[in-house]
Amino acid sequence: MRVRVVGQVQGVAFRASAEANATSLGLTGWVRNEPDGSVTLEIEGLEGKVETLVEWCRQGPPAARVDSVVVLKITPGYDRAPFAVKP
Repeated sequence: MRVRVVGQVQGVAFRASAEANATSLGLTGWVRNEPDGSVTLEIEGLEGKVETLVEWCRQGPPAARVDSVVVLKITPGYDRAPFAVKP
């Protein structure tokens, strides 16, 4: 899945929290800040666990304010590296 999260999502530990949640769920992929102030995630793993992280994105960490979440199904890249924060 590719997920774009819009709102007050930068400077509120969104990426670090997403990484911690993804790691605890056994997911792979990445999260990064975008120049427009949004956050993008690419998530791979078992469907139910991916959905769990997507649902978490709708709320985010306590300091975040999520206005919208756009979810796109993409072709898996079969990335087996641990979930990571991209600069």
